[in-house]
Amino acid sequence: MQPDLMGLEISKGELRRLTGFDPDDVFRPSMIKNSEKRLGLLVNELLVALALTPIVVGFIYTLIILPTIGSSITLGVLLLILVPTVIFVGRSLWQYLTCPHGLTVLLDEVDKYHTVVQAIDINDQLATLGNSQSSLNDRDNVIAALKLIREDLVVALKSERILRDNKKLLANNQDLFINNLAHLQALQLSSQTSEYAQLLNQSLQIALDVQAEMKKLQKI
Repeated sequence: MQPDLMGLEISKGELRRLTGFDPDDVFRPSMIKNSEKRLGLLVNELLVALALTPIVVGFIYTLIILPTIGSSITLGVLLLILVPTVIFVGRSLWQYLTCPHGLTVLLDEVDKYHTVVQAIDINDQLATLGNSQSSLNDRDNVIAALKLIREDLVVALKSERILRDNKKLLANNQDLFINNLAHLQALQLSSQTSEYAQLLNQSLQIALDVQAEMKKLQKI
C-alpha cells in the first residue's frame, strides 16, 4: 500500500479512542450481511457465553438447586445447555437495544470509506503491472477527496460521542459540525468514466450520508 493510502486509514485503535467503544464490539445490522464479520461476531459471542456459563451454572446450582431440590445431574446438564443459550441471546439483544444508532451508522460509513481506500490500493497494484489506464491526476483528486472525508468522519465520530455524553448541553453547538461537501463537489476528474470517477462518486455518497447523520444528531 502506498504511503498516502496508509495515512488515510482509520485504525481500530483510533476508532476506539474516538468513540469509546471497540468497533468489533458494536453490534451493527450490516455485520450480519458480511459473512466474515458475522462469523467473527458469532464466535466472539459464543466464547463469552461459554466463559460465563460455569460461573452462572455454579451460582444457580449451589445457591438455588441444592438447597431446594438437592443434587440433580439432569438439572445440571439442562443448565449447561440453557444458560449459554440465554447468555448468547440476552447479550445480542442487549447490544442491539443499547448501542447508539448514530454510532452504528457512522461506523458503517467508515467501512464504506475503507472499501474505497482498498479499491485504490488494488488499482495501484494493477498500475504497477501496466493494467490501469487511469491518470495520476485523477488519483490525486480522489486522495484529496478521501482526506476531506476522513476529516468529516473523525469530526462526526467525536461529535457523536460528545452529544451522547452531553445530549442537551451541546446539541445546538454548530461549531462541532464541519462538512467538506462543497470542496468535494468541486473536485474534477479528467475522465468521468474512469475507475477513479466511480471511486469519487462513492466518496461523495459517503460524505452525503455522513452529513445526513450529523443533521440527525443535531436534532437529538
